[in-house]
Amino acid sequence: MFRPMQRKNQAISPEDCLQLLKQEKRGVLSVLGDEGYPYGIPLNHWYCEEDGKLYFHSGMTGHKIDAIRNCSKASYCVYDSGFYQEGDWALNIRSVIVFGRVEIVEDHSKALEISRALSYKFTSDEEYIEKEIQFAGHRVLVFALNIEHMSGKLVNEK
Repeated sequence: MFRPMQRKNQAISPEDCLQLLKQEKRGVLSVLGDEGYPYGIPLNHWYCEEDGKLYFHSGMTGHKIDAIRNCSKASYCVYDSGFYQEGDWALNIRSVIVFGRVEIVEDHSKALEISRALSYKFTSDEEYIEKEIQFAGHRVLVFALNIEHMSGKLVNEK
């Protein structure tokens, strides 16, 4: 169902893919939008090691949510800031693309816990996190991407 990577020598291991998902804070979620047009949107994410899902927070309405409700299939792409080999001008970038189906987290208390976990990727200021959850928690929507296929690669821009 999912295409194999053409340049297999650039592939990174599944463990390295998961490490990138845990380490990086942002990626681009792509869904099937209005009139069949692809809709990609940058989002923050949190990878949960316990259930192997990627979690996102959102407002309750909008183009993205409408698209998810119409078609649960999505992809999510994450890439790092890259690195240079000593003496080389070309940037080396690791990226991961995940395919799967999105599900809305219906349990609001679970959604708030996931929001907390996602917040810790940005700050350890618990007072700030709790203040934000008290302020906006009632209008947050959390959704998960159930990973069906994942691949990653390391590309040298030379």
